[in-house]
Amino acid sequence: MSTQAPDTTQIHNIGYRSYDGPRLGRAYARRSLFSQSLRGAYGLGRSAKSKVLPMLLFAVMCVPALVIVAVAVVTKQSKLSIEYTQYALFLQVVISIYLASQAPQSVSRDLRFRTVPLYFSRPIERADYVLAKFGAMASALFVLTASPLLILWIGSLLAKMDFAEQTKMFGQGLVSVALLSLLFGGIGLVMAALTPRRGFGVAAVIAVLTISYGAVSTLMGIAYATDNQGAIQWLGLFSPMTLIDGVQTAFLGAPTGFPDGGGPGAGVGVVYLLAVLALVAGSYGILMRRYRKVGL
Repeated sequence: MSTQAPDTTQIHNIGYRSYDGPRLGRAYARRSLFSQSLRGAYGLGRSAKSKVLPMLLFAVMCVPALVIVAVAVVTKQSKLSIEYTQYALFLQVVISIYLASQAPQSVSRDLRFRTVPLYFSRPIERADYVLAKFGAMASALFVLTASPLLILWIGSLLAKMDFAEQTKMFGQGLVSVALLSLLFGGIGLVMAALTPRRGFGVAAVIAVLTISYGAVSTLMGIAYATDNQGAIQWLGLFSPMTLIDGVQTAFLGAPTGFPDGGGPGAGVGVVYLLAVLALVAGSYGILMRRYRKVGL
């Protein structure tokens, strides 16, 4: 006599269908990640609370430019009261705060919630992730730093200043802030990617940017006071902001923030430019190495 239980196996159709549409591939995924990261840097697509700080800092960056333009138009000045290449240097604290707040937001959350392996389970590779994040952070910084320069340029035209001269200086300013955006974006992401804790990332970014600048400026002041002007231009190699200052002084004809105008000439300027490029490439390499481990 058979004691086998009756067969209760059933097949249920729960509505899954195969996908027959186009496969958009890595390029689309990389562009989507870039777009999402860039929008997130200004709180777009996020909660209202997330928009407050980046939008406030963007306004703080632009308001001085509006005031300068208003004064120039009303008083009919023949030139702006600030050089295009000097603007970012004067507002470097705002740039540092913006980077410190948004770089950890871009990468720390993925590390903290362990979502990086999910990215790599799709048709996206480690290089795609790093390029998208790096490009988005640099682009967000470029928007932050180039927008007030655009306001200054439009204002100079409204004040009927020389078009060719203002356009030339505007272009020099754009080159300067583009280089600054790449350098600061890479450094900020490296600092933020070292830890999944956002608070530590914020502190690390601020420390690298502000403490290094304060220390280098102090040492430059000491060198100037002790008549050791030759050391001033070399000390500038040890701070991201003074690196940008040195490059634009050497190659863009910008006024320098170094003591007594002791900025680097073209020869030393090449060293500054190579240092900036090495830091940008090094930041990319460190990020690639970092995500080789966390992406497993």
